[in-house]
This record gives sequence, structure tokens and C-alpha cells, in this order.
Amino acid sequence: MMEGQRWLPLEANPDVMNQFLKNVGLRPTWQFGDVYGLDPELLSMVPKPVCAVLLLFPVTEKYESYRQEEESKINSQGQEISSQVYFMKQTINLNHACGTVGLIHAVANNQDKLEFESTSALKKFLNESRSMSPEEKASYLEKNESIHVTHECSAQEGQTKAPSVDEKVDLRFIAIVNVSGCLYELDGSRPFPIVHGNTTEDTFLQDAAEVCKKFMARDPEELRFTVVAFSKV
Repeated sequence: MMEGQRWLPLEANPDVMNQFLKNVGLRPTWQFGDVYGLDPELLSMVPKPVCAVLLLFPVTEKYESYRQEEESKINSQGQEISSQVYFMKQTINLNHACGTVGLIHAVANNQDKLEFESTSALKKFLNESRSMSPEEKASYLEKNESIHVTHECSAQEGQTKAPSVDEKVDLRFIAIVNVSGCLYELDGSRPFPIVHGNTTEDTFLQDAAEVCKKFMARDPEELRFTVVAFSKV
């Protein structure tokens, strides 16, 4: 594979995500599905249990200024991150791969619940990259031909036409996961995971929804938010 090969953006479509995960060897015992709203009634319609939530959101000036404030606060005050958290960076060559990085974050931090095919390219990648640094994981993903090919096929399968690799995309995926009873926001474009307090398997969806609501409240005029949940089938 060529060094520096770039990736197409993945659509925030649960069917596309589920097909991608199936193609990289995850058995469909857990599936992504749409979350139609964040109020209690609509959350109650989401199949349970849920082990991860992905949020697609617009990268706006308001978000960027908040992000810088939050990171400088964490840098000065510190935060405790479990060594069990699987976190990878998103390098410039993975610029449009935030959907795939989000899916990897969702799966990697829930491997104890999931089932993989014996030939799974994703499981092989996770096993081999487990002890790497976040930057090394990103470099390793860049060179992973089987995941890259699956990603490109999935990016072309969405309902909307995939942008070109050079087109600027101002939308980003984050994964929200529960690791050892702590709620984490995982975004490979940021320097570290963000801790959002305690959670439990029972309250995880509501707690993740509160994180999503904060993103929406920061940009009340924006409508380009999509939330999907990774639920047991």
C-alpha cells in the first residue's frame, strides 16, 4: 500500500457501519441503530443494552474555541484515564477516517462483549496494536490494507455521494464508551480521551446522551448532528 494513502469519509448510516464491521470480521451480535432523539421517551426506544454511542457533529468556531479551553483546562488540572482505554490518534492521512476511527474506538473498548470471526481483520489489528501508543496505532491503521479497502467500499455504499478525498469535510465522529465504570469521549483528532464522570451499564445511554446534548447546546443553530447506538441484537 502507498504511504500516505487517504481515506474517504464514512456516512453516519447504521447500515453502512454494520456492513463495514461485518466485512472486517465482527459477528452481528451487536449492531448500530439510529437514535431519533435524546429525550427519555425516544431513548427508551433504543434496544438495550448499549455499549457505545457515536456522535457525528459539525466542527464550528464555537466548538473549536470550547475544545481549546477544555484541553488547556485538562492540561493544567490533569485527569485520570484507565490503562484499559483503547485510544488512537487520527493523523493527517486518516483525515476523513474519523468514522472508521470512531467504529474502532467503539469496538476496541467493548471486546469482552463482542464476537469475532476467526479470520477477522479488525480483531487482528486490535490484538497487534493493543500496546502501541495512540500515534503508533494511527500509523498502523494507515498501513492496514484490508481495513482500508473495506472502509473505501463502505464509504461508496452510503445513500449520499461520498465527497472526494480532497474535499474539506467539517463534520466529525466521536465515540462515547464506558470503560471500567467511567464515561469517555474518544476523538482521534484530540490529544487524549476526555473523561465525563462515572457511568454504569444501566445508565450508559442516558449518560452518553447528556454528553451529546452538550455538543448540541454549544451550537443551537446547527442541525447537523447524528447519534447512533451500538446495541445488543
